[in-house]
Amino acid sequence: MQKRQLGKDGPEVSCIGFGAWPIGGGMGQVSENAAIEIVRTAIDHGITLLDTAQAYRTSEETIGRALKDGYRDRCFLATKVSGNYSQSGIKAAMENSLQMLNVDYVDLYQIHGWNSEHPIEESMETMQLLQKQGKTRFIGVSNFDASQMNRALQTAKFESNQPRYNMFDREIESEDITFCEQSGIGILAHSPLAKGLLTGRYSPGFKFPDDDERSSYHRFQGELFSRYLAIAEDLKQIASQKGINLVQLSIAWILRLSAISCVLVGAKNPNQVREHVVAANTTFSDDELETINKILETTPEA
Repeated sequence: MQKRQLGKDGPEVSCIGFGAWPIGGGMGQVSENAAIEIVRTAIDHGITLLDTAQAYRTSEETIGRALKDGYRDRCFLATKVSGNYSQSGIKAAMENSLQMLNVDYVDLYQIHGWNSEHPIEESMETMQLLQKQGKTRFIGVSNFDASQMNRALQTAKFESNQPRYNMFDREIESEDITFCEQSGIGILAHSPLAKGLLTGRYSPGFKFPDDDERSSYHRFQGELFSRYLAIAEDLKQIASQKGINLVQLSIAWILRLSAISCVLVGAKNPNQVREHVVAANTTFSDDELETINKILETTPEA
């Protein structure tokens, strides 16, 4: 699979990565054996970057089991501290993650989001300390905007930011992407399929199980759900003309930008992983991109 550099000074990683939220149970239950097979299928198909988090329920422990038998040496392992970004909170979370993942270090440790209750200076100093101690090779942030990244950089250099980015969520195009490019920060795009709206697998009125976070998410309710699905149907026509499906189109559309180091995609079965990797070799003409943009002009405000 094609690789891209993580920021200005980071390592090369696969342009498509594995997001572990679904195998942790956040979008319905996945058995442990199935989850292990999914993770190993991803690595076997050239996906090197695996991304999980303290908050991703059982995913860290499951990934730890999946990385036995030599798989750890074949991946770039990333996780995140979630919620408590005090010095003690970050240190405790790191030790817990290392235990759950059954590793001595991770390749990338990230702050999961901005929390004004904890001074970013203290948080970044702690992250930098963990890096110096060899518990993580690189540090990063997640869901930070340009101003928040700028503040964090005043304390410590970091390699990446992990924002939400997909055809329906384009807020980072206003200034965050430019800031990352100018600052040498790699972008790990999460939620590329908009929690499933860009899969083409749902019809209006579809009801998700209660253990699936989408069962109460406003984008999957009523008229708003129908409007998103109508746009997805139009995009499916573009995909069909290219000989791919909507999932592959959605991932490839994000990869059109050189500023994107990696697109993180979750999966609930091995076949979905095999489907995703096709997008790494998909490109667009200027006319195709213009057509897609015209379709996306009708995107409702969420």
